[in-house]
Amino acid sequence: MIHPTAIVASGAKLAFDVEIGPYSIIGEHVEIGAGTRIGPHSVITGHTRIGEGNNIFQFVSLGEIPQDKKYGGEPTTLEIGDHNVIREFCTFNVGTAQDIGVTRVGSHNWIMAYVHLAHDCQIGSHTILANSVGLAGHVFIDDHAILGGHTLVHQFCRIGAHAFTQGGSIILRDVPPFVMAAGSPAEPHGINSEGLKRRAFDAAAIESIRRAYKTLYRSGLGFDEAKRAIAEQAQECEPLRVLSDFLASSERGIMR
Repeated sequence: MIHPTAIVASGAKLAFDVEIGPYSIIGEHVEIGAGTRIGPHSVITGHTRIGEGNNIFQFVSLGEIPQDKKYGGEPTTLEIGDHNVIREFCTFNVGTAQDIGVTRVGSHNWIMAYVHLAHDCQIGSHTILANSVGLAGHVFIDDHAILGGHTLVHQFCRIGAHAFTQGGSIILRDVPPFVMAAGSPAEPHGINSEGLKRRAFDAAAIESIRRAYKTLYRSGLGFDEAKRAIAEQAQECEPLRVLSDFLASSERGIMR
């Protein structure tokens, strides 16, 4: 399953059925799980661990050193879960010692062409990152978030679960769960109701989320007051606990 023109370092650990395409290079400290396919002309280097059943297309660069002048050669890592699709020309860097030292991608993600994940990004599972999404360092993307093409996310920002960004958005603050964001800089534009329906949220839950959105953005309450009100609403609606916890833990401040 390894093309004769590929170069695989002697220390690399590959499952028996891993496919390596023509002219790809696999580094000394790379681990790749069963059923994963690596397309032609790809470079996978660094301390990179890739799980099972991933489909990684041609011309990607995974595990390269971070674009951070403070990086001093520390053995930081890139970890990729299972059953992800990673399209052409994506670039994922390893982490840095100044953070947790790991750039991490979960499972069942759909990552389109030219996506860049900078050092120490933490990507959940079941996300969609459309073409040319760019994440600066230390960005968190929670489960089921969708980022439209050419979305750019400032370092240390967090995108909440089930959030949605319009193509071309510039994210400078945290985007709460369930919220749709658009613009430069991005502003809130309602809740991702269609996405919630597709994920089997019932009508009552969606209405509770819509009510919480109005509390946060349209009630005229200050942020601390809105947080308290949503925390009370979350006692009667389980999905709102995700939003309440997100607001309580936001360090950069939310998009408002």
